[in-house]
This record gives sequence, structure tokens and C-alpha cells, in this order.
Amino acid sequence: MAQGFFSRFRRPGLPPASDSPPDRAAAQAAAPVADIAREIARQGLPPAPRKAAISLRLDADVLEWFRAQGPGYQTRINAVLRAYREAAG
Repeated sequence: MAQGFFSRFRRPGLPPASDSPPDRAAAQAAAPVADIAREIARQGLPPAPRKAAISLRLDADVLEWFRAQGPGYQTRINAVLRAYREAAG
């Protein structure tokens, strides 16, 4: 990475960036295990429904509240909308 485009923007005095962090090999080895576990968990379950990509305008405070709950905020918004649809009948 030291020879790459962004190397000229490094602050002087910082040590050179490492191309392979120590955790990288462990993360790559764990990826196939996670994929296998996901496939085993999905066996016997109905296929996941297809989702459509849309543009949705939300109030800023509503969006910030969902984002503050952590990763997966779009899934939670979808769950709230689904619950409303089912309650409305």
C-alpha cells in the first residue's frame, strides 16, 4: 500500500501501513465456516422473499432513531412496516 495512490496523503512520522493485519488470515479462514453454518441453518426453511430496492424519504429524527439502534436498521424498518401491514389487515 505504501506505493499506492493514497500513500502521498499519509501524515509524516506515522509508521507505514501493513498490507496484511494479523487478524486478516483468521478472518479469511472463518469466512467459509460462517458460510457453511448459514447454509445449515437455512436448510428446511422457505426461501427468503425477494426484496425491492426503493428510495424512501423519512423524517431525519425517525431515521436517526433507527440508526442509533445499531446495525440492521433497514431490516428493523422493514419489520415495523410489515407489522403495520399485518395489523391493518
